[in-house]
Amino acid sequence: MPEGHLIHRYARDQHAALAGQVLAVSSPQGRLDTRPYDGRRLRSVEAYGKHLLYHVDGAPGLHVHLGMRGLFLRHDDPEVPPRKGVRLRLAGAGVAYDLIAPTRCEPLPADGERALRASLGPDPLRADADGDEAVRRLTAARAAVGTALLDQAVWAGVGNAWRAELLFLAGLDPAARPVAPATARRLWDLAVRHLALGRDAGQVVSDPSAPDARWVYKRATCRRCGAPVRTWELGGRTAYACPVDQPAA
Repeated sequence: MPEGHLIHRYARDQHAALAGQVLAVSSPQGRLDTRPYDGRRLRSVEAYGKHLLYHVDGAPGLHVHLGMRGLFLRHDDPEVPPRKGVRLRLAGAGVAYDLIAPTRCEPLPADGERALRASLGPDPLRADADGDEAVRRLTAARAAVGTALLDQAVWAGVGNAWRAELLFLAGLDPAARPVAPATARRLWDLAVRHLALGRDAGQVVSDPSAPDARWVYKRATCRRCGAPVRTWELGGRTAYACPVDQPAA
């Protein structure tokens, strides 16, 4: 599933390419009524966690969640014909974006957008994120820290890859509970820094000196110490941890 760093990258790139333009909006797949959006001006594109929000003059907000398989294709020639399976095409003066296989692509009225925002915890990549609230939510969670990090109502945008790598960087066992405020703050600061690196690079970056490498995520051995990586199911996903650098409590 695309995690928050990629969603923010999509939002940044699409806002830069399309905001302020009157767009040609269509649904080649036919599963979205695009009449409220076609021929109207796109004001902005923003990301919140794993959600994309499109704000269009005179139309309901448009909400996209990519889910497990969703993605965007960019065409520098907006006249390139879309595939039949494209759910949504956004075409401006010099670029088009095709949305494929999202979990959600739907109009979102004002009350729906408010409800969505209210359901999400602080997002480490948003300028308006409240770090104190992020610490409060994580320390208040009764679940193991590795389970809490996947709960979008605790922190928005963290998925399984970031869970594994951030907990490694913090030296935390994913099964640890409870989380002390100082530990939660350290973990939040790591998330703010590293998710921004990931957004800019377009991939998970947990070691700036080796951007393509991971410490424990989907590895047989820890890249730091060489110990066999422990794996087990936690919060419905596979957890990864180094027994040496993330000792069990």
